[in-house]
Amino acid sequence: MTIRVVLADDQALLRSAFRVLVDSEPDMEVVGEAADGAQAVALARSTRADVVLMDIRMPGTDGLAATRLISADPDLAGVHVVMLTTFEVDEYVVQSLRAGASGFLGKGAEPDELLNAIRIAAAGEALLSPAATKGLIATFLAQGGAEADSEDAAAYSERLRALTVREREVLVLVAGGHSNDEIAERLAVSPLTVKTHVNRAMAKLGARDRAQLVVIAYESGLVRPRVE
Repeated sequence: MTIRVVLADDQALLRSAFRVLVDSEPDMEVVGEAADGAQAVALARSTRADVVLMDIRMPGTDGLAATRLISADPDLAGVHVVMLTTFEVDEYVVQSLRAGASGFLGKGAEPDELLNAIRIAAAGEALLSPAATKGLIATFLAQGGAEADSEDAAAYSERLRALTVREREVLVLVAGGHSNDEIAERLAVSPLTVKTHVNRAMAKLGARDRAQLVVIAYESGLVRPRVE
């Protein structure tokens, strides 16, 4: 199936460059361009996009607000947002993840990295740019932990009780940045079994994708950030 992509950036030249790159791939196509967050949300809905490449800083409705709107809309449950950041390490990364983004990528990423990011997000996986370490999400959550909503944390903790022992075990490993293959090797099970546990955990916790599982794992207190 063709991956439907919406480009959201207030720089027309950058959008044009992204369009040429995305449209050159046989398995994806650009179905809309937005200059601000409000347009991005409208296009995500009207085009039934699979992935939105979302700039964080845009006039009017910015990328964070637009991502929250997309995440809160049940009709857009199949839309995955990849935040585009000017800097590899950005103070908005933790806010992006909490808003519901599947991950983030630096604007200076190589073309292959950008295309791979679209495919990863479309598959529902959490995305960290190749230059980021596995512990980066945990580090940002540790820095922003004081901002966590206590009611949300309590709600997540309550939902965790619905998980089986193995689902909790898998969730801890997901939060540690491990892939399904790595988790399967650690637990001596098949990657398909791991994927099943991950999907069940997402359903029970109300997570849209793997990135939100990571956020829930830390904000519920199931996993404690380890900052080097």
